[in-house]
Amino acid sequence: MSVEVLKIAKDWFSAQGWSPFPFQEESWQAYLDGYSGLVNAPTGSGKTYSLMIPVMLEYIRNHPDDYRTRRNNGLQAIWITPIRALSKEIELSANRLINGLGLPWRVGVRSGDTSTKERAAQRTKPPELLITTPESLHLLLAQKGYADFFRELKVLVADEWHELMGSKRGVQVELALSRLKTLAPAFRVWGISATIGNMEEALQALLGNYYYDRPFKTIRADIQKKIEVISVMPDTLERMPWAGHLGILLLDKVIDIVRKSQTTLIFTNTRSFAEIWYQKMLDKAPELSGVIAMHHGSISQELRNWVEEQLHTGKLKVVVCTSSLDLGVDFRPVETVVQVGGPKGVARFLQRAGRSGHQPGAVSRIYFVPTHSLELMEAAAIREAIERKVVEDRLPYIRSFDVLMQYLVTLAVSDGFDADSTLAEIRGTFSFASVTDDEWIWILNFLTNGGDSLQAYDEYRKVVPHNGVYRVENRAIAMRHRLSIGTIVSDSSMYVKFVSGKYLGTIEEYFISRLSPGDVFWFAGRNLELVRIKDMEARVRKSNKKSGLVPSWQGGRMPLSSQMSELIRNKLDEVVRGVAHDEELLFLRPLFDLQRQRSHLPGKSDFLVEYFQSDEGYHVTMYPFEGRFVHEGVAALVAYRIAQIQPITFSIAMNDYGFELLSDQPIPIEEALETDVLGTTDLLKDIQASVNSTEMARRKFRDIAAISGLVFKGYPGKPVKDRHLQSSSQLFFNVFHDYEGHNLLLRQAYEEVMDFQLEEARLRRALDRIAHQKIMITYPKKPTPFAFPIMVDRMREKLTTEKIEDRIRKMVMEYDES
Repeated sequence: MSVEVLKIAKDWFSAQGWSPFPFQEESWQAYLDGYSGLVNAPTGSGKTYSLMIPVMLEYIRNHPDDYRTRRNNGLQAIWITPIRALSKEIELSANRLINGLGLPWRVGVRSGDTSTKERAAQRTKPPELLITTPESLHLLLAQKGYADFFRELKVLVADEWHELMGSKRGVQVELALSRLKTLAPAFRVWGISATIGNMEEALQALLGNYYYDRPFKTIRADIQKKIEVISVMPDTLERMPWAGHLGILLLDKVIDIVRKSQTTLIFTNTRSFAEIWYQKMLDKAPELSGVIAMHHGSISQELRNWVEEQLHTGKLKVVVCTSSLDLGVDFRPVETVVQVGGPKGVARFLQRAGRSGHQPGAVSRIYFVPTHSLELMEAAAIREAIERKVVEDRLPYIRSFDVLMQYLVTLAVSDGFDADSTLAEIRGTFSFASVTDDEWIWILNFLTNGGDSLQAYDEYRKVVPHNGVYRVENRAIAMRHRLSIGTIVSDSSMYVKFVSGKYLGTIEEYFISRLSPGDVFWFAGRNLELVRIKDMEARVRKSNKKSGLVPSWQGGRMPLSSQMSELIRNKLDEVVRGVAHDEELLFLRPLFDLQRQRSHLPGKSDFLVEYFQSDEGYHVTMYPFEGRFVHEGVAALVAYRIAQIQPITFSIAMNDYGFELLSDQPIPIEEALETDVLGTTDLLKDIQASVNSTEMARRKFRDIAAISGLVFKGYPGKPVKDRHLQSSSQLFFNVFHDYEGHNLLLRQAYEEVMDFQLEEARLRRALDRIAHQKIMITYPKKPTPFAFPIMVDRMREKLTTEKIEDRIRKMVMEYDES
C-alpha cells in the first residue's frame, strides 16, 4: 500500500512542477515504515514537505475508502516551531498540500498570538494538524483533560531542532514528549535540522529512550548548497583597527549593493546595530523611504508581521534585521544578504546566507561587511569552513531542574501526576536520564513544602499529594503558573507606545530609566521623543531631530565559536608561513607587517604575550583567539594567579581575539609565566576564586528562579519591576547559599556559569593547547594592531560616544606611526 500512496505524493509534486529530492522520498518511506528520526537538509531544500507529506499519506493509507470525507479526526500531528514567524509559512504549506490531496483536514496555529476564542475552539474540536511552540504545548498540558486532546496523536515534528536543542526550550520539548509517548502508544518523533557538528547527540536528545528501543533513522540530504561569500573591503586599510566604526564607513558600498539587488536582507549581530544601520541608510539614501524596513525581536508582533508580509510579496527593497529572521521563513524575492560584523559562528553565517536563493539549485549570495579590519580574517575562515564542511556542535542542556519543576507544576495544575510513573517518564529523556532517587525526593519535597528553607511559607507549598497523586489545589497558584510557563527570560521590558496608544514594541527597563522626558532615541526605525513614563509604559511622540540615543540590549555580543576560533588560527598561520591566498588576508598584509614589526605574528606553534607601558599604565596582552567568554575566564584566572605572586590590581578587557590586563604598577609577567600562570593545575579552584563565581551564579539564579516558579514575573500588562525580581531572587539565593547548600537550583546556577558563561571545558582545552605552544613574550614600544582594539573596548565602557571617538582619533595618530 505504501507504493500506492507514494504515487499520490509524486503526482502532487508533479502538479506543482516539482521533482522530489532523494532525501524527501527516503523520508516518506521511512515514516511510512514506522520509523522515528531526524531529517538533515540545507535551508531552502524542501525540508517541510519531507515530513508533512508522509504524515498525510499515512492517514490516507489507514483510511483508503473515506479519507476524502472523514472529518473531525482528532489531533493527528503536532508541528513544533521555535519562532512564531515560521508558523504562518508552515500553515500555508500545509493547506496547499491538504487542498491538493483532497483531505478535509484543518490546520490550527497555537502561539502567544492566538486569540482566546480560537484556543477554546481548538480545545473543543482539535485540528488534525497543530502548529505550535514549546511554550504553547506546555500550556495545553496544563489543561484539565488534556489526555483526551492528545488521544489520537500520531507524531510530533520538531522543526529547526538544532535551534531548540541549544536552549532550555529544547528541554521543554523533551519533557512534553515524555508525557505524549505515554498517552499515545503508536507515537513517533521526528526532527528537522540544519547541519550541526553533533548530529548523533542531537538525535539522542530528541528521541530520548526511543533512541534505544524503537527503530529510527537519520536522513541526510545530499544537496550541495552553493554559497558565494563576498567581502566588502574599505578603500584604505586601517592598521590600528577598532571595533564598530568601519561598517558605517562602508555604508556607500552597501547602498550600491542594495540598489543592484531586487531585495536585500542586512543582518546585524545586535538590535542596537540594526537601529543604527536603518537610520544611517535612510540618511544616506532617502529614496529608500517606503521600501526599507527593520525587523528585530523587540519590535511589536504587528510590525514584524507587516514586514514579513511585505517581504513575501516583494514590496520591500531592503530589511535591516537581526537573528529574528535567521530561521526558516521563505522570502523568495530576497536576492542578496549582507552580514554586518563578524558572524562568530559557521552555522549562523550559513543560516543567514540561506535566506537568499531560498529555493533548490539557487546560489546563496552573502556580502560580509567588517566592523573593523581584523574581522576580515573571519570572512576567510568562513570560506574555508564552507569548503571543508565544518560546522559547530550545539550543546544540549542537561539536568535543568528549573524547567523540570515548572513542568511538574504544569502537570499538577491539570490532572495531577503520579510520582513513580512520572519519574520513569522523565528518566527516559536525554536531559534527565541521570536523576537519582534522592534528587527526585528532594524535588517533590521542594514542590510540596518548600524544602528545608521555605517550609514555613504557605505560598511555596504549591503541590499537594493525595493517594500518590500530586495536584495544585489553589486556584491563584494555578493561574499564576499558567501565566509563567516558558523558559525565555530577559531583563524587564517596558512597552513603547505613542501618546495616542499605538504599540511599537519593548525596550529594556534599564535603558529607558536613564532617559528624561524630552530625550530623543531611535527605535523601530523612528526618531522618538520620550514624553513620560507611567507604570511599565514609555509614552512617546515622533521627533524631527536627526540625532538620538540608540537603545542597547543586554547580552547582545556573541563570542566566537570554537570552530571559528580554530579556523582563524589556521588562517593566521597561513600568513606566518607565507602561503595565504585569500583576498582578505592579502589586503591585511600591511597590518600584519606592522604587528610583526612591533611585536610578533603568532603561528599555530606560538602563543603571543605582549608587555608594554603607556600613559595609562602597564599592559599585558595575550592572544588565545578563543572567543570573548573564554578570554573573560582566562584573563580573570591569570590576574588572580599573578596577584598570588605580588599584591596587584588590574583592569581587564577582552575581545574575541585576546585580552588585556592593565595595572598602575609593573606586572611581574616573566615570573608569572615561569610559575605556570597558564597551567591547568587547580584550574577549577582558581577559576572559582578568580571570577567571583558566587556573584556570577547569583545573576544566573535570577533566571532559574523565574523559570522554576520561585518568583512571579507579574500579570499581563503589569509585570513585576526588574529591581523587585532581582532583589527577590537574590534573597532566595542568599538563603539557599547560607542554609541549603545541597539545593538543586543553587547547584544548577553554579553549573550553568561554568558550562555556558565561562565555557570551562573549552577554557581547559585552550590552556592545554597553550601548554604545547612556545610562549613568545615581546616588549613593544607602542600598542600593536592586535592590542589596539582591546584597549578601545575597555575605554568604550567608561567614555561617552563623542569622547571615545575623539580619543581614538588621537590614539590612532599617535600609535599608527611606524
